[in-house]
Amino acid sequence: MNVAVYPGTFDPITNGHFDLIERASRLFDKVVVAIATSPGKGPTLDLDTRTALARQVIEGLDNVEVTGFSGLMTEFMKQQQARVLLRGLRAVSDFEYELQLANMNRAQMPELETVFLTPEVENSYISSSLVREIARLGGDVSKHVHPEVAETLKRHYNT
Repeated sequence: MNVAVYPGTFDPITNGHFDLIERASRLFDKVVVAIATSPGKGPTLDLDTRTALARQVIEGLDNVEVTGFSGLMTEFMKQQQARVLLRGLRAVSDFEYELQLANMNRAQMPELETVFLTPEVENSYISSSLVREIARLGGDVSKHVHPEVAETLKRHYNT
């Protein structure tokens, strides 16, 4: 089975993330959306919330599953019996970091291949951090995220 892992904090999952997940689901037998605990990043939403939202967003994509993880990505890849790591590139500025990450992962797991996908143009400027900032300031994020994500952010920032 050709398994791809798409890791990230997904804090929150955006339409840009979904765009890549949906397209990857047509390229691979199975796609695992791996939501990192990422305590160092200090996510706004807890892991359970991020995981639940991602499951709602990908509903209907039968070959996609969502799971939380912590630890080394390469160890997670081995647990999933996956050799393809999926990453998104929105802009040239993403490339240098992503290339460094891909090379480090390959150094730890030589059989790993990183595949880069670019989002549709209408999603190329969306980032979780921008969505969080707009939501925090009371703005409308409904064009950039699933309705349940928008509602969750609204509740989060209004408490």
